[in-house]
Amino acid sequence: MNRDIAALRKDYMLEKLDEKDAAANAIEQFTRWWDEAVASDIIEPNAMTLATASKSGLPSARIVLLKGYNKQGFVFFTNYNSHKGQELEANPHGALVFFWKELERQVRIEGVIEKVSEEESDAYFYSRPTNSRIGTWASPQSKIIGSRDLLEENVKIYTEKFGENIPRPAHWGGYRLVPLMIEFWQGRSSRLHDRIQYTIQQDGNWKIERLAP
Repeated sequence: MNRDIAALRKDYMLEKLDEKDAAANAIEQFTRWWDEAVASDIIEPNAMTLATASKSGLPSARIVLLKGYNKQGFVFFTNYNSHKGQELEANPHGALVFFWKELERQVRIEGVIEKVSEEESDAYFYSRPTNSRIGTWASPQSKIIGSRDLLEENVKIYTEKFGENIPRPAHWGGYRLVPLMIEFWQGRSSRLHDRIQYTIQQDGNWKIERLAP
Protein backbone atom coordinates (compact mmCIF):
# COMPACT_ATOMS: atom_id res chain seq x y z
CA MET A 1 0.00 0.00 0.00
CA ASN A 2 1.25 3.48 -0.87
CA ARG A 3 2.04 5.07 2.51
CA ASP A 4 1.46 8.62 1.27
CA ILE A 5 -2.08 7.72 0.22
CA ALA A 6 -2.76 5.69 3.36
CA ALA A 7 -1.75 8.65 5.51
CA LEU A 8 -4.35 10.97 3.97
CA ARG A 9 -7.11 11.60 6.48
CA LYS A 10 -9.41 14.33 7.70
CA ASP A 11 -11.47 14.54 10.87
CA TYR A 12 -15.04 15.65 10.13
CA MET A 13 -16.43 18.13 12.64
CA LEU A 14 -18.80 20.53 10.87
CA GLU A 15 -22.27 19.19 11.62
CA LYS A 16 -24.29 16.31 13.05
CA LEU A 17 -27.45 14.50 11.95
CA ASP A 18 -29.84 13.19 14.56
CA GLU A 19 -33.05 11.24 14.07
CA LYS A 20 -35.06 13.81 16.01
CA ASP A 21 -33.90 16.57 13.67
CA ALA A 22 -34.41 14.62 10.44
CA ALA A 23 -37.48 15.29 8.28
CA ALA A 24 -40.22 12.66 8.29
CA ASN A 25 -40.03 12.51 4.48
CA ALA A 26 -36.82 11.59 2.64
CA ILE A 27 -37.45 14.03 -0.21
CA GLU A 28 -37.95 16.85 2.29
CA GLN A 29 -34.69 15.91 3.99
CA PHE A 30 -32.94 15.88 0.61
CA THR A 31 -34.34 19.35 -0.12
CA ARG A 32 -32.94 20.67 3.15
CA TRP A 33 -29.46 19.41 2.26
CA TRP A 34 -29.80 20.37 -1.41
CA ASP A 35 -30.65 23.98 -0.51
CA GLU A 36 -27.66 24.14 1.81
CA ALA A 37 -25.38 22.68 -0.87
CA VAL A 38 -26.54 25.28 -3.41
CA ALA A 39 -26.19 28.09 -0.86
CA SER A 40 -22.64 26.93 -0.08
CA ASP A 41 -21.49 27.75 -3.63
CA ILE A 42 -20.33 24.19 -4.25
CA ILE A 43 -19.24 23.78 -7.86
CA GLU A 44 -21.90 21.67 -9.60
CA PRO A 45 -23.77 20.41 -6.53
CA ASN A 46 -25.93 18.47 -9.01
CA ALA A 47 -23.00 16.24 -10.00
CA MET A 48 -23.78 12.68 -8.90
CA THR A 49 -22.37 9.22 -9.41
CA LEU A 50 -24.78 6.96 -11.27
CA ALA A 51 -24.18 3.24 -10.80
CA THR A 52 -25.85 0.71 -13.08
CA ALA A 53 -25.29 -2.97 -13.74
CA SER A 54 -25.51 -5.37 -16.65
CA LYS A 55 -28.10 -8.15 -16.77
CA SER A 56 -25.47 -10.46 -15.24
CA GLY A 57 -24.76 -7.98 -12.43
CA LEU A 58 -21.45 -6.50 -13.65
CA PRO A 59 -21.44 -2.93 -12.26
CA SER A 60 -20.32 0.33 -13.84
CA ALA A 61 -20.42 3.92 -12.63
CA ARG A 62 -19.97 7.43 -13.95
CA ILE A 63 -20.76 11.06 -13.06
CA VAL A 64 -23.96 12.56 -14.48
CA LEU A 65 -25.87 15.72 -13.63
CA LEU A 66 -29.15 15.88 -11.75
CA LYS A 67 -31.63 17.90 -13.80
CA GLY A 68 -34.63 17.81 -11.51
CA TYR A 69 -36.25 15.97 -8.63
CA ASN A 70 -39.56 15.69 -6.81
CA LYS A 71 -41.41 13.07 -4.78
CA GLN A 72 -41.52 10.83 -7.87
CA GLY A 73 -37.73 10.66 -8.16
CA PHE A 74 -34.46 12.05 -9.51
CA VAL A 75 -34.06 12.91 -13.20
CA PHE A 76 -31.06 12.85 -15.52
CA PHE A 77 -30.71 12.82 -19.33
CA THR A 78 -28.53 10.80 -21.67
CA ASN A 79 -28.24 8.87 -24.92
CA TYR A 80 -30.46 5.78 -24.68
CA ASN A 81 -27.92 3.86 -26.81
CA SER A 82 -25.04 4.63 -24.45
CA HIS A 83 -23.44 2.03 -22.18
CA LYS A 84 -25.63 3.06 -19.25
CA GLY A 85 -28.69 3.15 -21.48
CA GLN A 86 -28.07 -0.40 -22.63
CA GLU A 87 -27.55 -1.55 -19.05
CA LEU A 88 -30.76 0.12 -17.93
CA GLU A 89 -32.63 -1.58 -20.76
CA ALA A 90 -31.44 -4.97 -19.46
CA ASN A 91 -31.50 -4.17 -15.74
CA PRO A 92 -33.61 -1.15 -14.70
CA HIS A 93 -32.10 -0.74 -11.24
CA GLY A 94 -29.47 1.75 -10.15
CA ALA A 95 -27.98 3.95 -7.47
CA LEU A 96 -26.97 7.59 -7.13
CA VAL A 97 -24.37 9.15 -4.85
CA PHE A 98 -23.95 12.84 -4.10
CA PHE A 99 -20.74 13.83 -2.28
CA TRP A 100 -20.63 17.39 -0.99
CA LYS A 101 -17.19 17.42 0.62
CA GLU A 102 -17.44 21.10 1.58
CA LEU A 103 -20.33 20.14 3.88
CA GLU A 104 -18.85 16.75 4.83
CA ARG A 105 -22.01 15.10 3.50
CA GLN A 106 -22.97 12.22 1.25
CA VAL A 107 -26.37 11.09 0.00
CA ARG A 108 -26.91 7.56 -1.34
CA ILE A 109 -30.07 6.73 -3.30
CA GLU A 110 -31.11 3.28 -4.55
CA GLY A 111 -34.12 2.44 -6.65
CA VAL A 112 -35.75 1.56 -9.95
CA ILE A 113 -34.96 3.59 -13.07
CA GLU A 114 -37.56 4.38 -15.73
CA LYS A 115 -37.71 6.66 -18.76
CA VAL A 116 -39.44 9.99 -18.32
CA SER A 117 -42.24 10.98 -20.69
CA GLU A 118 -41.56 12.18 -24.24
CA GLU A 119 -42.96 15.56 -23.22
CA GLU A 120 -40.51 15.87 -20.32
CA SER A 121 -37.59 14.90 -22.54
CA ASP A 122 -38.68 17.43 -25.17
CA ALA A 123 -39.04 20.22 -22.61
CA TYR A 124 -35.51 19.77 -21.33
CA PHE A 125 -33.95 19.17 -24.75
CA TYR A 126 -35.33 22.39 -26.21
CA SER A 127 -34.10 24.35 -23.18
CA ARG A 128 -30.50 23.34 -23.93
CA PRO A 129 -27.98 25.56 -25.79
CA THR A 130 -27.74 25.00 -29.54
CA ASN A 131 -24.29 23.40 -29.35
CA SER A 132 -25.46 20.92 -26.73
CA ARG A 133 -28.41 19.91 -28.89
CA ILE A 134 -26.12 19.40 -31.90
CA GLY A 135 -23.86 17.32 -29.67
CA THR A 136 -26.61 14.77 -29.07
CA TRP A 137 -26.64 14.08 -32.82
CA ALA A 138 -22.88 14.33 -33.36
CA SER A 139 -21.76 11.85 -30.71
CA PRO A 140 -22.42 8.09 -30.98
CA GLN A 141 -22.03 7.94 -27.22
CA SER A 142 -19.98 5.05 -25.75
CA LYS A 143 -19.06 3.74 -29.22
CA ILE A 144 -15.41 3.35 -30.24
CA ILE A 145 -14.34 6.07 -32.71
CA GLY A 146 -11.11 6.52 -34.64
CA SER A 147 -10.44 10.13 -33.65
CA ARG A 148 -12.05 13.37 -32.56
CA ASP A 149 -12.25 14.31 -36.23
CA LEU A 150 -15.42 12.21 -36.49
CA LEU A 151 -17.16 14.30 -33.85
CA GLU A 152 -16.13 17.59 -35.43
CA GLU A 153 -17.22 16.41 -38.86
CA ASN A 154 -20.56 15.28 -37.46
CA VAL A 155 -21.06 18.69 -35.86
CA LYS A 156 -20.63 20.31 -39.29
CA ILE A 157 -22.98 17.80 -40.94
CA TYR A 158 -25.80 18.22 -38.45
CA THR A 159 -25.38 21.98 -38.15
CA GLU A 160 -25.83 22.28 -41.92
CA LYS A 161 -28.74 19.83 -41.85
CA PHE A 162 -30.76 21.39 -39.01
CA GLY A 163 -29.62 25.00 -38.72
CA GLU A 164 -31.30 26.42 -35.61
CA ASN A 165 -34.24 23.97 -35.70
CA ILE A 166 -32.58 20.99 -34.05
CA PRO A 167 -35.05 18.20 -33.17
CA ARG A 168 -34.60 15.85 -30.25
CA PRO A 169 -33.19 12.52 -31.42
CA ALA A 170 -35.36 9.51 -30.63
CA HIS A 171 -32.30 7.93 -29.00
CA TRP A 172 -31.90 10.72 -26.43
CA GLY A 173 -34.01 11.55 -23.38
CA GLY A 174 -34.50 11.36 -19.67
CA TYR A 175 -34.52 8.77 -16.94
CA ARG A 176 -36.01 8.97 -13.47
CA LEU A 177 -34.65 7.01 -10.52
CA VAL A 178 -37.62 6.19 -8.31
CA PRO A 179 -36.12 5.89 -4.81
CA LEU A 180 -36.65 2.89 -2.58
CA MET A 181 -33.89 3.87 -0.14
CA ILE A 182 -32.14 7.15 0.63
CA GLU A 183 -29.28 7.37 3.10
CA PHE A 184 -27.98 10.65 4.51
CA TRP A 185 -24.36 10.54 5.71
CA GLN A 186 -22.91 13.32 7.84
CA GLY A 187 -19.20 13.13 8.60
CA ARG A 188 -18.36 13.07 12.32
CA SER A 189 -15.19 13.00 14.35
CA SER A 190 -13.17 9.79 14.79
CA ARG A 191 -14.99 8.18 11.84
CA LEU A 192 -18.13 7.78 13.98
CA HIS A 193 -20.28 9.25 11.24
CA ASP A 194 -24.04 9.83 11.38
CA ARG A 195 -25.94 7.66 8.91
CA ILE A 196 -29.73 8.02 8.70
CA GLN A 197 -31.49 5.64 6.31
CA TYR A 198 -34.98 6.13 4.86
CA THR A 199 -36.74 3.17 3.24
CA ILE A 200 -40.08 3.51 1.45
CA GLN A 201 -42.98 1.49 2.85
CA GLN A 202 -45.98 0.01 1.07
CA ASP A 203 -48.20 2.80 2.40
CA GLY A 204 -45.92 5.43 0.88
CA ASN A 205 -44.42 6.55 4.18
CA TRP A 206 -40.71 6.44 4.96
CA LYS A 207 -39.17 4.29 7.69
CA ILE A 208 -36.24 6.04 9.40
CA GLU A 209 -33.37 4.09 10.95
CA ARG A 210 -29.82 4.85 12.10
CA LEU A 211 -26.97 2.81 10.63
CA ALA A 212 -23.62 2.14 12.27
CA PRO A 213 -20.80 4.03 10.54
